[in-house]
Amino acid sequence: MHLEDVLRQEPDNLVALELAAFAAHSCGDPRGEGWQRLFVSLTALRPTEGHPDALTESGNGEESFASPGRKSANEAVDWDSFLSDVVRDAERRAPITLSDVGGLNDVKQRLELSFLGPLRNPELRKAYGAQLRGGILLWGPPGCGKTFLARAIAGELGAQFISIGLNHVLDMYLGNSEKQLHELFEFARRSAPCVLFFDELDAIGHSRMDLGRSAGRNVVVQLLTELDGFESTNEGIFVIGATNQPWDVDPALRRPGRFDRTMLVLPPDEDARTAIFETVLRDRPIDAIDFESLAKKSDGYSGADIHLVCADATERALAEAMLASTVKPVTMEHLLTALSVTRLSTTPWFDSARNHVRYANESGDYDELAKYLKKYRPPRS
Repeated sequence: MHLEDVLRQEPDNLVALELAAFAAHSCGDPRGEGWQRLFVSLTALRPTEGHPDALTESGNGEESFASPGRKSANEAVDWDSFLSDVVRDAERRAPITLSDVGGLNDVKQRLELSFLGPLRNPELRKAYGAQLRGGILLWGPPGCGKTFLARAIAGELGAQFISIGLNHVLDMYLGNSEKQLHELFEFARRSAPCVLFFDELDAIGHSRMDLGRSAGRNVVVQLLTELDGFESTNEGIFVIGATNQPWDVDPALRRPGRFDRTMLVLPPDEDARTAIFETVLRDRPIDAIDFESLAKKSDGYSGADIHLVCADATERALAEAMLASTVKPVTMEHLLTALSVTRLSTTPWFDSARNHVRYANESGDYDELAKYLKKYRPPRS
């Protein structure tokens, strides 16, 4: 599950390519498109010497792939150790901390006071009997930085970041989903300290009231069991969930000891939007950009929306550059045009969330969002 992240950052990482190719070969047709693409990359990148055992001849004359570090099919491979080394090596090259997160000052302050501060002070933590574990549920409209914030928390802790998606857990065969979820937690326990990040938590931990007698109920129960850590300790594991639909998350997951801290991540404020524009356009040719004016005109835009605006403006400048056969900078005109045609992705979410605040907030879970909607009305797209 980590190889995609590694290859996305380092497409020429030979070791990761070899392991990905071995996995592709083992799971399907060795002549398939995915295997062929990986094989071509390896052939182009790998020196003629240094990996003599990678390509071998199978009994039917086809190429087969030997796993890294294994000389024969009977020799065991420590995949956990290998994957840990590869992931840690990749993350050391691009560390992310809270200082890299634009805006979200209220969320950062709450994280520091309730989560990060006690963990950085082991003596105080020991004096007050605080455990080195925790759970946070980040929720809010899409594209506002929940995943990036989770990576920054891992960077602040100096911990390994393990991102878990729906494809890493769910399996078509009965019982396999629960086993895979258990193995993911076991890997995290062996890799502690680490941050275990569940993106779109509502998909894995959906409310059991809505699941009826489906197999999905067992996955939720398994997740609850792993979070409680009855059979083994979760010391050193920080579990972070992110969701756009907190009302769909099973209430038991928000019980103390599980995802007991909840933090609303809203669209960036004006200062944060200024910082995002500056960061995204930093390495592109630009001319006379008024970042403060752009921030004022992009009220309600998520971080993802601003990235789209910058990409659109860059494409317009690139089209002019190709016609002129010379570099053309991204101008204020390009960005204002891109702003005018970019629809807000947060509007549908706020329309839905407003109904939950109005009719389903008996427990007070959405009080923070209610206060935000009272003093600020998101613009229509």
